[in-house]
Amino acid sequence: MNHTDIHPKITPIYQTSVFKFEDLDAIQQYFDEPGSRYMYSRNGNPNSDELAQAVNRWEAGAGAVATGSGMAAIFAAIMTYCQAGDHVLCAADIYGGSAALLNLELSRLGITVSYVPFEELYDLKSHVQASTKLLLCETMSNPLLRVVDLRALATECQQHGLKLVVDNTFATPVLTKPLAYGADLVLHSVTKYLAGHSDVTAGAVVARTPQDAARLRQIGTVFGLTLSPMESWLSVRGMKTMRLRVAAHSYNAQQVAEFLEVHPAVEAVYYPGLLAHPQHVLAASQGHGLFSGMLSFRLPDNAAVVNRFMQRSERFPFAPSLAGVDSSCSHPLHTSHRALTDAQRAELGITVGLVRLSVGIEPVEELLADLAHALE
Repeated sequence: MNHTDIHPKITPIYQTSVFKFEDLDAIQQYFDEPGSRYMYSRNGNPNSDELAQAVNRWEAGAGAVATGSGMAAIFAAIMTYCQAGDHVLCAADIYGGSAALLNLELSRLGITVSYVPFEELYDLKSHVQASTKLLLCETMSNPLLRVVDLRALATECQQHGLKLVVDNTFATPVLTKPLAYGADLVLHSVTKYLAGHSDVTAGAVVARTPQDAARLRQIGTVFGLTLSPMESWLSVRGMKTMRLRVAAHSYNAQQVAEFLEVHPAVEAVYYPGLLAHPQHVLAASQGHGLFSGMLSFRLPDNAAVVNRFMQRSERFPFAPSLAGVDSSCSHPLHTSHRALTDAQRAELGITVGLVRLSVGIEPVEELLADLAHALE
């Protein structure tokens, strides 16, 4: 049978590092007509391109790039706009890995960073320097689930000539599409909700303009941030159920948050779906009535109490990542936010008693029974 007669419904896994050419004319076509064919998988592969296109469609962007991890996505986004001598603003409530990248590595390359408290995000004039290029924030912050008013923030950034880069990992485009509110770049740890099954490490960045999309692709290729074909294929497969999964995560997390809110062993719950959450109304409108599957809650600041909860829970194993179909718990102080200074953690309230839950899509009554047992 001729290969041209094969029409797979699902894109095959192109597990190859290089593609063949017939002659010199064919290689010339590759360079003269970008996108006409493939040469080397670091420069582009059908599977990583399919993933980039899928994320781009969801976020309604002008182009995207798939990367080897969420960290690679953050790096690519910042490098799209920054060079040595530039300054970056970063929301103080930020994933610890983002802070580590800015503090430890980009500072070494001559890119400086200042952190903006959540309360000051919409009045940046005291933070902006002549060399400030962008503001990095999260739609929903990790781990305290503070929700950013993207339209207000985009307007504020535009007034100061800054690019707005939004990490949309917690919200996903099922809830919120930041480009529609005026963001310039949106990034994801695809590892989390997009792939959704805790079996992939991947990232993606989506641009609002074709020029930024082209720059992203160049950065991905030159720095070698490219995602492998197998990981790309798994991510695309995961994204096909993302709409259903995120709705189920959100439903379960709402029930869990309401249960924890009234539990005597729990001191506080951070979940945008709760009426008491300071940004509840904003989150409801910006998330189209869904609030994601992530929440944090506060136990007494006693390691023995936290250890007892972790040891007694069977449905929320201590697994320091998030957004898989199976529930898990994490401890920001000891994992995701280790890289922050003691002062930064204290300012954010990231203490021994703070536990983050990634609520899965299991039957919710099983999750509630497990939490009741673990908190006894």
